[in-house]
Amino acid sequence: MTERIHVVSGGAQTADSDDLASHGYRQRLNRSLGSFSSFAAGFSYISILTGMFQLFGFGYGFGGPLLFWAWLLVLGGQFCVALVFGELGARYPIAGSVYQWSKQVSSRAGAWFAGWMMLVGSIVSVAAVAMAEQIVLPAIWSGFEVFDNPAVNAVLLASVTIAITTIINVLGVKVMAKINNVGVIAELVGVILILVLLAVHIRRGPQVVLETQGAGPGLPGWGTLGLLAPILLAAIMPAYVMYGFDTASSLAEETKDPRRRTPIAILQALAASGAAGALLLILALMSTKTLSIEDLSAGGLPMILQDVLGSTLGKLLLVDVAFAIFVCTLAIQTAAIRVAFSMARDHRLPFGERLAHVTEERHSPAAPSIVSGVIAIGILLVNLGNAKIFTLVTSVAIIIVYIAYLMVTLPVFRRRLGGWPADRGRTGLFTLGRGRGLVINGVAVAYGLFMTINLIWPRELIYGEGVYAWGGVIVIAVIFAVGALYYFTAQHRKDHVIASEHRVAAAPATAAPAPIADGDAAPAPALD
Repeated sequence: MTERIHVVSGGAQTADSDDLASHGYRQRLNRSLGSFSSFAAGFSYISILTGMFQLFGFGYGFGGPLLFWAWLLVLGGQFCVALVFGELGARYPIAGSVYQWSKQVSSRAGAWFAGWMMLVGSIVSVAAVAMAEQIVLPAIWSGFEVFDNPAVNAVLLASVTIAITTIINVLGVKVMAKINNVGVIAELVGVILILVLLAVHIRRGPQVVLETQGAGPGLPGWGTLGLLAPILLAAIMPAYVMYGFDTASSLAEETKDPRRRTPIAILQALAASGAAGALLLILALMSTKTLSIEDLSAGGLPMILQDVLGSTLGKLLLVDVAFAIFVCTLAIQTAAIRVAFSMARDHRLPFGERLAHVTEERHSPAAPSIVSGVIAIGILLVNLGNAKIFTLVTSVAIIIVYIAYLMVTLPVFRRRLGGWPADRGRTGLFTLGRGRGLVINGVAVAYGLFMTINLIWPRELIYGEGVYAWGGVIVIAVIFAVGALYYFTAQHRKDHVIASEHRVAAAPATAAPAPIADGDAAPAPALD
């Protein structure tokens, strides 16, 4: 497949619109985001405070202090993925990231399934993350405990959260970005404050991360693997936290000068989140009163903060965490909306014209906002009937996203063997270079395969007893089967026609790829 290269000078919206038109799409979304907003979208999707407060106890229960090394393992693997995404974001600055990238480097079927998996994973993640408010809000004020039944109360708090984020997304990207930016600033301040406060209450040295606290021995089927067992199990926690950094590229059509800003935003979001998370982990372990796996797996990071900092200060910090969870939900839903919009615009989803419609006043895809919110709340209602099913479905959300990422990094690696990207070092776009690009891309694929297997592997410790242990495999198979049924009945032989509202008038309806234009631009520094 050929690829388009269009060099954009400056950040003028006319140049960005012309750049988008080279891919066959008319500028319809509100192009108003700058560098910080682009970074903030990815950072808030990852949301260190949300992930740490929701999953610290989960990860520590499997790995003890070795959770720190599991965090670094995942950060290294995901950073290789992010570097590949940076190259793609620079060359295909189109809403929908994973779907659009796969469309450029893979097959028609590969693109559709990558988009489908990313869309499902994102919407399920909206429901899963919104449930985290139950961990924080009742601890701040008893008035948030509306129902005595925690499961019912969690669904209520999460549903209200999603209803509000849906309204914000309907109002448009400007409103979303302002709230998201405030949330990211608050989260950054909160993280720094927590780090400082933990640092002045240190009880032990950094060698704590070399201890096991009994993690690992006795786990069924893992006895001969030594320290690898707890690290692999604990790695599930950071895997659940460090994804979604591609959100900056999902908002490419709403970002000024996206070819330059998007790669930087992707890498900055993951680097900042990864570094902050590593510091938070090690300082929490160095300052906590107890390293007991039983205690910390039950109480998690909220228990550490309240023990170390006291109840009053701990509650004030929990307010910041609650806001971070809200903004994280907002960012994830925003990303899901862009994937749905991008696929619908290409008639790759049912009712494509309606789903892809952009309001004239807000320049916002309102229909995907409402539909994603309704589906996410519907997923929450499952928790009222069968909490195990809800836990199972939300637990595999990350596996779905990992598979979607693999459906990009793997075809890119195959293309790279043939010389991709053709513009390397000549157009001013972010590039990894030939040799380093192959190595980094290869590591990204290997890591993605390894972690997908690690996450989906049938484990009673993760998914429950009996048939639930196979829940990850079953849910992924069902999602793939539903997608395949729709694809082969409604999409397989369907021509790729861009919706009339979004089609560039002078461009062919099929939006066939334009030839490569290497250009004579001055070379940009390559990483090799």
